[in-house]
Amino acid sequence: MALVREQRAVTHDLAGHLINQFATLPACTRLAELTVSEDNPIRVFVTHNFKETVDYLRVFEFLESVDRFFYLNTSKPENVPESGSLEAIKDELILQIKECEAVIVLASLYSDDPELVSYQMDVAEANEKPIIAIRPFGGILETPQDLVDRVKEHLDWNEREIADAIRRQARLEDTARWDVVDFP
Repeated sequence: MALVREQRAVTHDLAGHLINQFATLPACTRLAELTVSEDNPIRVFVTHNFKETVDYLRVFEFLESVDRFFYLNTSKPENVPESGSLEAIKDELILQIKECEAVIVLASLYSDDPELVSYQMDVAEANEKPIIAIRPFGGILETPQDLVDRVKEHLDWNEREIADAIRRQARLEDTARWDVVDFP
């Protein structure tokens, strides 16, 4: 009987130690805070030039089609600074990027405005935000190599791949999935 009490005391002490260790972990590594849910969506920033381009809207169309994937869009192309100065534009982009957990770079936008997209990537890197690039839609154009060299993942337009990359980069979630193929 005494041995059982001693084992329970050791187990209780170990559990208390583990709970204390968990409490001292940084917030970004706590499992409860890593799990994507409707109450805890992943905050995503998509590069933009203060216009809602076709590819910009396509990203959200793809993300909406993924079951049980919850996200919050922190990019706000409609928030064009009133002064229109370069400094005001940069400040607005910094505010939008700081709120996110992952940055999605549209390769098509990078081809159109490399300076603005490079600046957004610089801000993401300075704030330690993972960067994911999506190839130009249609597969005709290639992603510039200098863009590919700066990103964590380089993807095709596939809703599942995009959602999984966001989960991996933003929340460090294991997204191993199995495809089920039915043969007639």
